[in-house]
Amino acid sequence: MRYILLTEKTWHDKLFDHLLNRKEEDWFRITQKENFNLSELNKTNPEKIFIPHWSHIIPAEIYERYECIVFHMTDLPYGRGGSPLQNLIVRGHQETKISAIRINQGIDTGKIYLKAPLSLLGTAEEIFLRSSEVIQRMIAKIIETNPEPQEQKGDVVNFKRRKAEEGDISKLESLEQAYDYIRMLDCNGYPSAFLETETFRFEFSRASLKADQSIIADVRITKK
Repeated sequence: MRYILLTEKTWHDKLFDHLLNRKEEDWFRITQKENFNLSELNKTNPEKIFIPHWSHIIPAEIYERYECIVFHMTDLPYGRGGSPLQNLIVRGHQETKISAIRINQGIDTGKIYLKAPLSLLGTAEEIFLRSSEVIQRMIAKIIETNPEPQEQKGDVVNFKRRKAEEGDISKLESLEQAYDYIRMLDCNGYPSAFLETETFRFEFSRASLKADQSIIADVRITKK
């Protein structure tokens, strides 16, 4: 059987390496938007396309031709939409579930193959790396058991994609909130939590919340 892993994120490198070692399976990875089109896919003719992370819209001509399975970091239908990790953390969640769903025309509305728990402790980078291990096991289970996806059940809660300016910590009221803002954006490719004065911009990373009610963090200071 042939399968494709569709992701541009470097934290999925190890995931792909593990998939390459699976016996009696041929794995291919697509990382560039220009390579993800029907013409290229038809050359491989994959059984399934697994999508741990993709920043672009999946064209209907692709998901109608091939079984496309995306992994969304919420317990769907709770948390449909963008920036699931950050939206979960700002709402106070310490754990979530990754939902494996079949892509359709809606935003995270597809049928669910299975779910698996995920801790939200640590930095965004640590959480993404941890999620990669969970997704690896989910992919294996989907291939080995071929579950029939089921309609989503429960109350729908939609998330809005968060903007870079929402990482401003200057108006937060607690150290816990400031710590959460720093850690949930602490990953390569994400805009850091920040605050600004008239002259400077302070960007924070590697935060640690101490027992004496203080935060130790790295800070990058630039002039506006």
